[in-house]
Amino acid sequence: MAIVDVKTDITGNVWKIVAEVGAALSEDDPILILESMKMEIPVAAPEDGRLVEILVAEGDVATEGTVVARIEA
Repeated sequence: MAIVDVKTDITGNVWKIVAEVGAALSEDDPILILESMKMEIPVAAPEDGRLVEILVAEGDVATEGTVVARIEA
């Protein structure tokens, strides 16, 4: 098993965390939702795995390329 970093593609505010640590995720399952310029942009799992860590909290600002979560793939 490998640890995979989940990174943001854009800068935005962490609006809502929708997955819980320990959850089994499939590729493209949403982990959290960013709000940027009044748009909601999901940050999804890049591959199948188990969510092992969330590195941000709701209300945090994440810049492009920020590691927001880690999954065990």
